[in-house]
Amino acid sequence: MPIVRLSEVSKSYPPSKRGAAPLVAVDTVSLDIEAGDIFGIIGYSGAGKSTLVRLINALEPVTGGTVEVDGRVISGLRERQLHDVRRGIGMIFQQFNLFNSRTVAGNVEYPLQVAGMPAAERKARVAEMLEFVGLAGKARNYPDQLSGGQKQRVGIARALATNPKILLADEATSALDPETTTEVLALLKKVNRELGITIVLITHEMEVIKAVANRVAVMDSGRVIEQGSVFDVFSDPQTDAAKRFVSTVIRAVPEREALEQLRLKHPGRIVTVSFADGGVSQSEVFLEFANHGVTFELVYGGVNEIQGRTFGHLTLALKGDRIDAALAAISRTVSVTEVR
Repeated sequence: MPIVRLSEVSKSYPPSKRGAAPLVAVDTVSLDIEAGDIFGIIGYSGAGKSTLVRLINALEPVTGGTVEVDGRVISGLRERQLHDVRRGIGMIFQQFNLFNSRTVAGNVEYPLQVAGMPAAERKARVAEMLEFVGLAGKARNYPDQLSGGQKQRVGIARALATNPKILLADEATSALDPETTTEVLALLKKVNRELGITIVLITHEMEVIKAVANRVAVMDSGRVIEQGSVFDVFSDPQTDAAKRFVSTVIRAVPEREALEQLRLKHPGRIVTVSFADGGVSQSEVFLEFANHGVTFELVYGGVNEIQGRTFGHLTLALKGDRIDAALAAISRTVSVTEVR
């Protein structure tokens, strides 16, 4: 049983003016998120991903479909019934959402106070969480004395304080510089690995998905248009939106501007050969070209590693009289695309 299951979930808002159609933010989305996953949900601004995460913790009621969390259908529950559900779900935000009037320790302690935990237990839990996120020495500091990365660590400690099973991260690294982003993502991997917490990661940055997620769903106009393992989506995206996201971190087939530059330098035939773990090696492909008397030059692309598996897209400029025969032989074992 998935720890989060969305079945044909929709969310729409009333029209802004009379006669207009309702605004559909989430449109019949079905997703299964397994316990222990780091599940990425990616989409451009307005794709519906942040609304979707608010449906998971019932901050927004669904318009249609059902949301199931840890074996319990939460769509349709009364507010009082949702308190227990939400205690099992932590959340971190892009802008940290810390209380500036409280110390670091006070921020982490706040949800424990709301939950009614005794003072001695609260103190011990706060110390444990600050140690876990590497801020044991900052307990008495206030948020305005911290860097952005430290503030997000406080946010993570606060979200973990109630010992949730699920952590929702909504654009949690968007306000951070690249080095700090790397540190925060490493901490999220630690949360997942050492505490066994399922993480749902909302982002518009494919680099974040590549760094930490094991599964991903791509959203566009309120719908999930593609989902699967990160390796599968990165190595062979099926939709235009997924291809655009993947192209921000993976060099695959050259786009128009890059292709025009390649054409100026290489007037012959240009093809892209795609490799993946478990298939034919690059050396075998190159040997096939040589056996057919075809010379080649690597002009674009590269080899990538995700989750310990490699794949690559190598664009080659070819010369020779037997190019068609070579491509026919190679196409039997790997994907070959002629770049036109």
